[in-house]
Amino acid sequence: MTTTSHPYRAPGRRRLGAAALGAVGALVLSGCGDTDAGAAPTLTWYINPDAGGQAELAARCSEESGGRYKIEAALLPRDAAGQREQLARRLAAGDRSMDIMSLDPPFIPELAEPGFLAPVPADVEEATTQDVLSGPLEGAMWGDELVSVPFWANTQLLWYRKSVAEAAGLDMDEPVTWQQIMDAAREQDKHLGVQGTSAESMTVWVNGLIKSAGGEIIENPEAPADEIVIGMDSEAATKAAEIVGTIGRDGLGGPGLPTSDEGSTMAQFQSDSGSFMVNWPFIYAATAAAVEGGSVEQEMFDDIGWALWPRVNADEPSAPPLGGINLGVGSTSEHQDLAWEAVECIVQPENQAYYFVTNGNPAASEAAYEDPEVQETFPMYETIRESLEQAAPRPQTPYYNEVSTAIQQEWTPPASVTENTPRETAEFIEAVLKGEKLL
Repeated sequence: MTTTSHPYRAPGRRRLGAAALGAVGALVLSGCGDTDAGAAPTLTWYINPDAGGQAELAARCSEESGGRYKIEAALLPRDAAGQREQLARRLAAGDRSMDIMSLDPPFIPELAEPGFLAPVPADVEEATTQDVLSGPLEGAMWGDELVSVPFWANTQLLWYRKSVAEAAGLDMDEPVTWQQIMDAAREQDKHLGVQGTSAESMTVWVNGLIKSAGGEIIENPEAPADEIVIGMDSEAATKAAEIVGTIGRDGLGGPGLPTSDEGSTMAQFQSDSGSFMVNWPFIYAATAAAVEGGSVEQEMFDDIGWALWPRVNADEPSAPPLGGINLGVGSTSEHQDLAWEAVECIVQPENQAYYFVTNGNPAASEAAYEDPEVQETFPMYETIRESLEQAAPRPQTPYYNEVSTAIQQEWTPPASVTENTPRETAEFIEAVLKGEKLL
């Protein structure tokens, strides 16, 4: 399971069958050439796994093109690291089928820096970014230029049990801090839902804490590897370490914290020990499905509330984690003009609203949140939209894989995190980037 994409089964919708997935995943490296002279070009769209929504949009936009092109979906691996590896290898090999790609935002600089992504034409930028929310738009940039187009976005909310918040005397209509929810969980002998496993989710958590405290993991992300300055030896990172370490050592995250991911965190939140949880919007539909299936009581579901991500400093807005998927076009694509035309179609607000409702992935477009079906299906739509306005991307650097892996190693298990961890992490990352140490 990735931290930014969670396949969602909407009522009455059918997932792509195994045979279909195998078919779209079997495209050859050389690309999909046109089979008949004069036939409409076939555009390959490399998609991340979902509940079939991207394939549906491919069919819609193919039809709307009036025969100008046909889009075929090719399935990428489920995990974000596997997606990154396959895309990077194909792009580096000059694969001509890299027409449209669903890109996880943290890996965009790594693909943009060597010129693997085709420039976004000015008219496409004008047509696709007018109403994009601030967080997703920032995550689509590299070097102050738009290098991809936001398709859908994701952000973590603070989910809470109304009964626990009430017992703690917290007004959840007002911003709350990490210290407040930690105190509430401790006083009521409940567990906080945080992702403590050694995975991308740890980088998501650490980055969110540091950004919320006004800091940066990387101070000069566009610098060469041997000149990058890691900003983790800072007051902001020290506050982040205090939160992570305290939750770990005091048992506030529960006994399974060292291996907890988004799914296990949700299960703990649904139990009698649940209190507060930071997690992606998928948990609402997943909990509703659990109620329907009989594994979760309706009373628990009715006790769920939501709010913006907790603040680190009471007087400073939080910077919630940002996820989602952007669309890019490969610089070696044979059909770049048509690919950008298709991208414009895919990211239309009505298509983003459809994808939100059917696949559970929030829209990057502000206009999509005015769709009545979106508002009915996701009663927390206003909080998601506001969170995406405040959301901050993870470090935007071509060396993101090295940075994230180092954080995962140094900040897990949470109980081992001390005030020295940020400085030690900074030293480790700098040594790795200079070739003095290995991950």
